[in-house]
Amino acid sequence: MSKKNRIVLAYSGGLDTSVAIGWIGERTGAEVIAVAVDVGQGGEDLEVIRQRALDCGAVEAYVADARDEFANDYCMPALKANGLYQGEYPLVSALSRPLISRHLVKAAREFGATTMAHGCTGKGNDQVRFEVSFTSIAPDLDCIAPVRDLALTRDVAIDYANKHKLPIETTKSNPFSIDQNVWGRAIETGFLEDLWNAPTKDVYSYTDDPTYPPLPDELILTFEKGIPVAIDGRKLTPLQIIQELNARAGAQGVGRIDIVEDRMVGIKSREIYEAPGAVTLIKAHQELENVTLEREQHRYKRRVDLRWGELVYEAQWFSPLKQSLDAFIDHTQGYVSGDVRIVLHGGRVTVTGRKSDTSLYDFNLATYETGDTFDQSHARGFIEIYGLSSKLAAARDVRFRHGDAFEATK
Repeated sequence: MSKKNRIVLAYSGGLDTSVAIGWIGERTGAEVIAVAVDVGQGGEDLEVIRQRALDCGAVEAYVADARDEFANDYCMPALKANGLYQGEYPLVSALSRPLISRHLVKAAREFGATTMAHGCTGKGNDQVRFEVSFTSIAPDLDCIAPVRDLALTRDVAIDYANKHKLPIETTKSNPFSIDQNVWGRAIETGFLEDLWNAPTKDVYSYTDDPTYPPLPDELILTFEKGIPVAIDGRKLTPLQIIQELNARAGAQGVGRIDIVEDRMVGIKSREIYEAPGAVTLIKAHQELENVTLEREQHRYKRRVDLRWGELVYEAQWFSPLKQSLDAFIDHTQGYVSGDVRIVLHGGRVTVTGRKSDTSLYDFNLATYETGDTFDQSHARGFIEIYGLSSKLAAARDVRFRHGDAFEATK
């Protein structure tokens, strides 16, 4: 490869991707452009990360504060879809990869790069998410993965960093692989790979131990068309709402998830997640949908939600089917507006009140007290017609069980 060629690297500022800058250059002869995207993962300032990339040998460093973009354009669609893979995982990492990929492609166009690079292994989901996103946005660009394609193992990375005196901490003491953003935190590997081992307290960062919680925390979430817009009447952006709920629900130990999930590459993997804000919002949103969605629409949407979560988990953010499901989901959210009162305590999110101007709940139809407007005389005929097909089948079964025709079918 000519030295004039350029490779855009998804850069986290950590050991592996810092080493990858020089490693890629040595093995390909290309110049490396480091791209760091802030999706609310916390930690170091973007300017510090940018300078580290340059100090490690990058010819250019592109950094982007994409926290609001991530909250608005990725987390909110996931909330409207009640996005949970296998019914539990709120798609923490899966949501961030297509956004990061967009910024990588933007940087490639800006700096004239021909190849993309990421630091994923060959066993995980993220390699698929990055590369499928790349081909969906910019099919003309190539892609390499230093860890997978250029033999950049962790031991090699540590030795390389020490030898070249790179400005990055090198240690083998942290047994976990961690990915985090404002929507949640994912922890894997180390002793967690033994399914019998319980997580220890040092696994968690976003949540406190729910065994000894503070006093219950009651709050009211206001939604407009499926999107949270206020807490206790205070107008906030989606990012601000997620951040506040991460703090308040996290203090109560809400959002801890321990799951064995089915990866795309065909293996099962034990994952620990912390998503206090996401879990709280999804619970409240689901409850508001219970109040505002028509029965058959609601039943079908639950099936769509399940498939939406699978598609996003499986790197199909830009797929035609996912876009079609987005259109359906957006249509269902037209009346999902109102207030949900919740109590956070001891690892639980408990809904204690719902209020909506677009509610389909009719008190006068539902009540058993004076003022009931439901005409119970209609129920007998409804039951007769509703059960008619089963009644006919049952009568046939009784008739033929005692006859020759039934015996002949045995």
